[in-house]
Amino acid sequence: MVSSTTDVWKAEFSKMNRTYQPPRLVIYEQATGTQCGLGQAAMGPFYCPRDNRVYLDLQFFNELSSRFGAPGDFAQAYVLAHEVGHHVQQLLGTGDQVRRAQEQSGNRAEANRYSVALELQADCYAGVWAAHADDASGGRVALEAGDLQEGLRAASAVGDDTLQRETRGRVVPDSFTHGSAEQRQRWLLKGYQNGDIKACDTLNGPL
Repeated sequence: MVSSTTDVWKAEFSKMNRTYQPPRLVIYEQATGTQCGLGQAAMGPFYCPRDNRVYLDLQFFNELSSRFGAPGDFAQAYVLAHEVGHHVQQLLGTGDQVRRAQEQSGNRAEANRYSVALELQADCYAGVWAAHADDASGGRVALEAGDLQEGLRAASAVGDDTLQRETRGRVVPDSFTHGSAEQRQRWLLKGYQNGDIKACDTLNGPL
């Protein structure tokens, strides 16, 4: 899976006259040290921009299936492609740009909106990867019938509103940091349908 994202993003970066350096994937159990602090399984998969690594406790995939009702290989692939999307953002300078904007923002709601924009863009980048992985001329993972639906179910399952409804019993949109189920599905689908990184500009328009 990671090799597939590398193939796709190398080709996409080449179109921009850039060189793509893939992130390292770190598999761990329970907890691990990172340059972004202590990584814990309860955090779910995450990307650390300080060491350019994607961290994953494999138990999350069991939870994705049993707790979130999003089983399947492509649901797992979407999760990893989303984290690789954060690496793409870092290489393009978007990650640092958004973090600076968050530091300068006047309130938490505004900072959260920047966070949502960054996460939805990573969803869109996951869709771009899927579009090219589905192309016989690029990528190593050909999509099968139902794969995209698996990814969309996973995107919905980890939407802020879905998680808040489950844990709090109510939804507080101003506290969203990753986007609603509808937003996450929509941007994943947009990336897949367009297959173009330019379609993923979540920072300059409605989310």
